[in-house]
Amino acid sequence: MFTVFFPLIAIMLMQIMSAHAGTVNLGGGFSGGEFSVNVSSIKERRFKTIYKQQYDFSCGSATLASLLSFHYDDVVDEFKVFKDMYSHGNQNKIQKEGFSLFDMKLYLSRRGYRSNGFKISLNQLAKAEIPAITIINNKGYMHFVIIKGSDEKEVLVGDPAIGIKVYSRAEFEKMWNKQILFVIQDKKDIASNHYQTQEEWKLRVKANLGLAVDHSSLALFNVLQPSAIDF
Repeated sequence: MFTVFFPLIAIMLMQIMSAHAGTVNLGGGFSGGEFSVNVSSIKERRFKTIYKQQYDFSCGSATLASLLSFHYDDVVDEFKVFKDMYSHGNQNKIQKEGFSLFDMKLYLSRRGYRSNGFKISLNQLAKAEIPAITIINNKGYMHFVIIKGSDEKEVLVGDPAIGIKVYSRAEFEKMWNKQILFVIQDKKDIASNHYQTQEEWKLRVKANLGLAVDHSSLALFNVLQPSAIDF
């Protein structure tokens, strides 16, 4: 039995793993004829509602573009935000330190939004039901992220470097250290609809597995274990 199915399994593996995302057609050798399976890589799912930063010092522009696009239905790409903030900002400082919350505030003002930074707790943010940009210290690396939701035990974060990730409250608060939470003060009704969504909670990275391996090679899991990531 093993010798019969081994070649078939090998063919399936090659077909699936060569298609990182999209539709995989499987046929020949199945009595039911051909059928197709939609395959989406783990990496693509992680970056479904957060833009992946394209430059070393662009986490600020990627984070802000993601906040507008995925939480306020105001679609804009990272490059346009980057170009605008860079052209209006202190370019020497930006090249050394990246964008600041003040750069973001000025950009949002030019786009017609009111925004500000507040010293509030995660519980207060959850009651307000709006996302916030903040800064975390990840092993000495200061980095902008979006807080997309939280509960008593965990925090849902959109990180332009690694995608959607869920941290324990203790782990996140250690990196966050009660930094300012930067929020948009307009269109709360729209933001609330995209805050604390179950779809994003299910995109979580578990046990850092996704950070240690080639994500495209795990596309097979979408076929073999649909229940683990189905939403």
